[in-house]
Amino acid sequence: MCSERKSETERKRGKLIVVSGFSGAGKGTLMKGLLEAYPGQYVLSVSVTTRSPRDGEVDGVNYYFKTQEEFDRLISEDYFIEYARYVGNSYGTPGPLVEQNLEAGRNVILEIELQGALIVREKCPDARLIFVTTKDADTLIDRLTGRGTETEESIRKRLTQAVREADGVEHYNYILINDDLNGSIRRLHEAIQSPEDSASSKQDLAIICSIQSELKRRLSI
Repeated sequence: MCSERKSETERKRGKLIVVSGFSGAGKGTLMKGLLEAYPGQYVLSVSVTTRSPRDGEVDGVNYYFKTQEEFDRLISEDYFIEYARYVGNSYGTPGPLVEQNLEAGRNVILEIELQGALIVREKCPDARLIFVTTKDADTLIDRLTGRGTETEESIRKRLTQAVREADGVEHYNYILINDDLNGSIRRLHEAIQSPEDSASSKQDLAIICSIQSELKRRLSI
């Protein structure tokens, strides 16, 4: 999908942005706010998933909901840029739709997990990777439990996954502390539009380490 040749057409291609983060960090709300605040500047890639729809989610808008059999068939057809298993479900990014938007000069955002983000980074070195987190573990747990859509077992799986994901933040260009929605939307836009990659500060990395340590303590792992 991504070529190192820089023809005249490729110079006009849109940017590929990967947004990851802990479950409960507010990625979905951030993406919605970004699209509303900067209309026409971004396209959010709709992922394919085998998980069940949550209340209010619409097929083809929030996700393309598929059975595992259908998902496996798409894998065999080389349909995905990347795909991964996350907390018992499969997720994948549809390559043809992303490529069409990039060729049209649109900035495409992939909201995907760490495993998929690293695959995209390998295939597309110019992609900008941004990791979203809450300011502390308490906020993360409160947001997950406040959804009212997750079982205790599912919440534990997601928090356990967050512990693992914390080890991968060094692969990201920018860490976004989602503590204020409007401010976070503005900082996300600036991080994407900046011509230079912003190195994660020691303070941001310390927040990630603190969250990881607290989650390990609470999960007894």
